[in-house]
Amino acid sequence: MQNDLRGLYSRRPRALWFFRFHCIMPERYGTISQLSLENENLSQTDYEVLVIGAGVAGICQIKKLKDMGVTALVLEASSGLGGTWYNNRYPGCRFDSESYTYGFKFSRDLLNEWHWKEMFSPQPENLKYLNFVADKFDLHKHIRLDAPVAQMKWDECARIWTVTLEDGDELTSRFVITCTGALGTPTMPSYEGMNEFEGPSFHSYYWPHEPLDLTGKRVGIIGTGASGIQIIGDIADKVGALTVFQRRPNWSVPLNNRDITKAEMADIRQRYEEIFAVCAESNGGFDHLPDQRVYENVSVEERRALWDALYDAPGFALLLANFRETFLEAEPNRDLSDYVAERIRARVNDPQVAEQLIPRDHGFGMRRMPMETGYFEAYNRDNVRLVSLLDTPIERITRTGLQTSEESFDFDVLVYATGFDVMTGAFDKIDIRGADGQRLKEKWQGSPTTYLGVMVNGFPNMLMVAGPQSVSGSTNYPRAIEVCVDWIGALLEHARTADLSRLEADVDAEATWTQEVIDMQEAMPFSKVKSWFTGFNANVQAANAAPRYIAYWGGAPRYTKILNRVASEGFRDINMD
Repeated sequence: MQNDLRGLYSRRPRALWFFRFHCIMPERYGTISQLSLENENLSQTDYEVLVIGAGVAGICQIKKLKDMGVTALVLEASSGLGGTWYNNRYPGCRFDSESYTYGFKFSRDLLNEWHWKEMFSPQPENLKYLNFVADKFDLHKHIRLDAPVAQMKWDECARIWTVTLEDGDELTSRFVITCTGALGTPTMPSYEGMNEFEGPSFHSYYWPHEPLDLTGKRVGIIGTGASGIQIIGDIADKVGALTVFQRRPNWSVPLNNRDITKAEMADIRQRYEEIFAVCAESNGGFDHLPDQRVYENVSVEERRALWDALYDAPGFALLLANFRETFLEAEPNRDLSDYVAERIRARVNDPQVAEQLIPRDHGFGMRRMPMETGYFEAYNRDNVRLVSLLDTPIERITRTGLQTSEESFDFDVLVYATGFDVMTGAFDKIDIRGADGQRLKEKWQGSPTTYLGVMVNGFPNMLMVAGPQSVSGSTNYPRAIEVCVDWIGALLEHARTADLSRLEADVDAEATWTQEVIDMQEAMPFSKVKSWFTGFNANVQAANAAPRYIAYWGGAPRYTKILNRVASEGFRDINMD
């Protein structure tokens, strides 16, 4: 067996495929004399694996495939690798995971060489890191930039995928691995007149790559989710005037970022195994484990002392190092929410503004929790104003700004920090057709169904890293990615050893996993709250839309154990031939 997946091509469908493309269309695919049935020399447009997306997941995946000796190519829509860290250039954009828990752990040399400069690394440094990884492992030559995918079509007879780019170019491969990311499809509101505004206006995801000088400018920003909160805290002291249009407030706590000294980094390098072990044990994949004490057995004073310490600790400490009951039971969650509301009131000078910034429709941690730096203090500035869209909704965008139900506003720059079509949005942008011509978008109408968040029945040889219903939407992203990449690698090795050319999730196994995803979500208190946790996006869905099940909420340790068990049992829930 050759040291790649070429053995998969030795069955009769491979011979048919060669006849179809290399005899009928030799001018494009080469002749049989150029490409033997043993496939010793792949043509320029044929790959064993095509990877869609060169973000964090795609980089990890192509590194794995390269190590396996697989002939693969990554197709990236943007002009540079990095995914979210290439596209999101907005002020204040940075990790909310501790930097040293976000980086790849597949190489000890990489861990030893890279120095994280801040506890929560900013976008420019993150992009530099990903390019450093690509340089170190010679990955650039396996990545094709400016290559947005328009269509993926499965050929059952030939057992291949044909991937068509937006420029019309076609590539063929035995497998396609999607690495399209959870937050790569921005969504815009549908206000009247959005094309009429005469100044710069854009979604935060499309913040200009060239420098945008906001000094003295009148800036309007719509949205106070994670991106909006980062932007507001960063630019409030730089702009002439900043008006924030808030649809609904979000709970947020300090990021507590700081520099990492050389001595600290040296210590982190010594403790990497310990750090990643904690991440593997944590439900969220972070360097935080919950307090093991029983909430009701701890005095009010002790609880307060813990919450004070966690509020001033880095990152998601208040969310993840807290008592378990604060996120599973109503009364402890209400106590914690009251505590955080008290801290917000202490930071905002105007009591009326403070109350507008405190959520009333959900408890602390029941929606995606943004981390902030100076966000609440921004509203103490004379040049910053908060406008509640619940009280005075936007009626239209104008040539010079926007009009609410009560007032007209003029701006030089207008920013839409209005979120993303999470998990499934990137798939919906591609016309993906599986067996019998079935479209993935139609199969996923309403809510996705998957097997382990990695495969989809009816779409053979399509594998997903950070796909819907995986743990990637609910945990520290790279920690979840490496688990999936390793599992996919083991599956491809299994196929290689058994000389298999077609892998497809069993329909019953898919139904069982989807039900597990539903059960885990419905067991969570946040399941009744409309947020992207429950697959809701106000920009694309009606207010009464049914919940969608786009992420696995059983925790990273449980998810990893399930993947490991499936692999140890020989992937028996996957139909193979």
